[in-house]
Amino acid sequence: MTTTFSTSAESEQPILQTQGASLRLGGRLFGAFDLRLQAAERIAILGPSGAGKSTLLKLLAGDLRAHSGSVQLQGQDIHTHTLAELSRLRAVLPQSHDVAFALPVELVIALGRSARRYDPQQKTIVEQAASLACAAHLLGRSFNTLSGGEKARVQLARVFAQLWDAQPGLLLVDEPLAALDPGLQFDLADAMASFAQRGGHALIAVLHDVNQALQHFERLLLVKDGQLMADVPSSPDAAELLGQLYGVGFSCASNAHGQTLLIAQRRSPSQLERASAELEALAA
Repeated sequence: MTTTFSTSAESEQPILQTQGASLRLGGRLFGAFDLRLQAAERIAILGPSGAGKSTLLKLLAGDLRAHSGSVQLQGQDIHTHTLAELSRLRAVLPQSHDVAFALPVELVIALGRSARRYDPQQKTIVEQAASLACAAHLLGRSFNTLSGGEKARVQLARVFAQLWDAQPGLLLVDEPLAALDPGLQFDLADAMASFAQRGGHALIAVLHDVNQALQHFERLLLVKDGQLMADVPSSPDAAELLGQLYGVGFSCASNAHGQTLLIAQRRSPSQLERASAELEALAA
């Protein structure tokens, strides 16, 4: 049986809920997923490469349609919302940050507001979103002249702008901190947490770094082979499950600020086999 985490607000209508949601891609089964996300929750999706993390994110965003089961956003089937409604309810930051044309940075950020016919606060919101995403100094630049890290900041500002005046909404981000320097990772992780808390938005992020997940998120979805293996609170107590998920051992260490960090260690073949069997039994 999958380990699950119960929120403290089960009686409230969730922002997002899946019930038996599954799909097949290339002959591979993903799900079934049963999830419930409340306002202001910060959730990290973790798992090995190719586990199905991005596929799950696309399913939750409505970019992929479940072949069975349902995905509900704000109490309504996600695919019955119009595109304009979706743009006000959820924002998605994909892995790719490319833009086909040499657009000004402020216009890229303003694309998050494109579904609004009348938007008198657009300029102010674009500037505020850029500031929150540590991208204010990039305004006036052409997007195609930016580095990868600078593009990541601008695209994060775009999804901030999209949900700036939506309360509460759903923010889904796919590897938002990948290939960034450590200082910027902290800055953008803090920005996402601040934005989610300010607007009551639920935040779901695909991550590879388990320590980022432990430090900045409240809940972990552990995915392997297209299946949800566990749904647990984000704490050092998850170290054993994370070790089973990745096939490594994790030891705990504390830094000067009292934060617990996990340090990966290679396991022997016999340990890997035992951990794999334990994880399969957990999901059965």
